[in-house]
Amino acid sequence: MKFRYLTLGVALLSGLPAYAHEPKASHSGRVAEAGPYHLELVAKDTAIEVFLTGENDKPVDSAGFKGVAIFTVGGKAERITLIPSEKQLLGGTASTTLPSNPKGAVQLTPPDGKTVTARFD
Repeated sequence: MKFRYLTLGVALLSGLPAYAHEPKASHSGRVAEAGPYHLELVAKDTAIEVFLTGENDKPVDSAGFKGVAIFTVGGKAERITLIPSEKQLLGGTASTTLPSNPKGAVQLTPPDGKTVTARFD
């Protein structure tokens, strides 16, 4: 009898969708995963801001991080160096005006040296 209830419980649980945490944008940008981090990308004119969050949407201090954003703008690759500028923010400036939703990638190297990449398509 107990086996029957156990089998029924397993069958019911297997039908549930897996829980996936969807990070939320706090600065009206787009969010993508990069290893253990969530990156929120905000682009306005020539300015790029990348906000870092970790587990449970907690801010991550950007000190010691290095980064580069690589976007396709007007059919050409635009590389933008990102440097820490505030507690959880890396920023940079493009040589040309960017679309509000640029397509490309952001590569970050945290202090531990293990580079991670977020794709923004």
